[in-house]
Amino acid sequence: MKKLFSLFLGITLMVASFSCEKWFNKDEDPGELKGDPSPMAEVGVTVSSSSAEIAGVSNFQATVTALNDGVSSYNGSATVTNPIIRDLFTKIPGITANGNTVTGKDIKLRQTTEGIELLSGPSAGILFKYSSDVGDSYPVGSTGKVRTVVSKTGEDDYGYGFMLIKTIQVEEATNKLKSAGISKITYVGNHRFGLVGFNVSLNDGTSVNFPVYTSAENK
Repeated sequence: MKKLFSLFLGITLMVASFSCEKWFNKDEDPGELKGDPSPMAEVGVTVSSSSAEIAGVSNFQATVTALNDGVSSYNGSATVTNPIIRDLFTKIPGITANGNTVTGKDIKLRQTTEGIELLSGPSAGILFKYSSDVGDSYPVGSTGKVRTVVSKTGEDDYGYGFMLIKTIQVEEATNKLKSAGISKITYVGNHRFGLVGFNVSLNDGTSVNFPVYTSAENK
């Protein structure tokens, strides 16, 4: 009986230790991104969207121009004829518009095998962590707002190029952009391909989805 009790106690302590470690690692600092550097963060990696015009946006492409201490700097441009979407882009510091040409310089992101973090502007913060669960949230800069995981599929059900993939989707309410007709933004991530899209929801109940393609991927 003593041996049986000792075995039971040992198993209980191991389970409790694992559960506590998982709990504290998860909740210790939701705004901190760890993990190994992602190949997508390397200089020369390009990011693009659909070749077809979507909601007045076309010719989008960005390139990693520098990588310092795990932080990638991007320069890019797009043709944007939609004034609502153009206003959304120009809310981010470093992005300017000249007519229908929107240009971004020195936009900073941290990309690891754990997730992606935006480091530029007042909305800086974790976009998503691949291991997060539905209901988890990440702080958005010093705004007091959060991004919240609203979906995490365990099945290949999201259309990406010519394949179906698993995704995590993170929602951000955009109170400051409601006057511009935008109610929220949803970021879509995949552990292999990184940011694979983002969805802009408009005040009239419609939404626009922009696919994102990166020339590198996580191993």
